[in-house]
Amino acid sequence: MAKGKRENIKLKSTESSECYWTVKNKINTTERIELKKYDSTLRRHVIFKEAK
Repeated sequence: MAKGKRENIKLKSTESSECYWTVKNKINTTERIELKKYDSTLRRHVIFKEAK
């Protein structure tokens, strides 16, 4: 079986302590990602940035 090039990353909200986990191919996407997702504590969509 081939070794996967995808790694789990943590997306952290810019406005609260909410977190999401997702998978990213680090070879094709070397920069940090920012996604607009739903924050359940604030009950609206906010920007989530990749955390270490």
